Amino acid sequence: MPFGPGGPGGPGGPGGRGRGPGGRGRGRGGPGGPGPFGRPGGWQQADLPSADDVAEWFAGRLPADWFIGDAQISVDREEIVVVGELPPVDGQGDSAAAAEGRISRFREQSRDERIAIATQAQERYGRKVSWGARIGERRELFTHLAVPVMTRLRQPERQVLDTLVDAGVARSRSEALAWAVALVGQHTETWLSDLRAKMAEVDKLRAQGPQL
Repeated sequence: MPFGPGGPGGPGGPGGRGRGPGGRGRGRGGPGGPGPFGRPGGWQQADLPSADDVAEWFAGRLPADWFIGDAQISVDREEIVVVGELPPVDGQGDSAAAAEGRISRFREQSRDERIAIATQAQERYGRKVSWGARIGERRELFTHLAVPVMTRLRQPERQVLDTLVDAGVARSRSEALAWAVALVGQHTETWLSDLRAKMAEVDKLRAQGPQL
């Protein structure tokens, strides 16, 4: 008896029906088949399409007159962040107000096209797309995905966060945690980059293995 495509993670009873985004189908008990994206498993522990070519895709998809050079693309499991460099305002040098105005104008004028590009990218890569722009040292993110992180902190860790809050470094424990993560990232960037590269190699090797 053929088995229909159960939805991602949607269990069904023996011989019963499994419900999921893929519709109804008769299937065995246990989790449904893999979702619509990419290969199962991988170090990301999620069924996501590969984003190895994301920089090349955006380089070909973005309008040529938007940014100076290639946009900066960063990717994680949930989000693709696209930040491009805009030309400075003529005769204004390093004026912060001029840079802010130019970035604001770009944001408004490009809104509809950015939405269309983001929709295409989300269908291709299974991730939300956030946008930003920079002029000189000024960098502004228009939209940014805030992903909740569940943590279990013991008292010593909570005391560290509370110290940062009490000292005025952060306004809340969550902001203090984000500050601490950013600080670690700054001081371990080379090591983290090497780690990501090695894990990407492991992911590729795993994907090349036999599919069960």
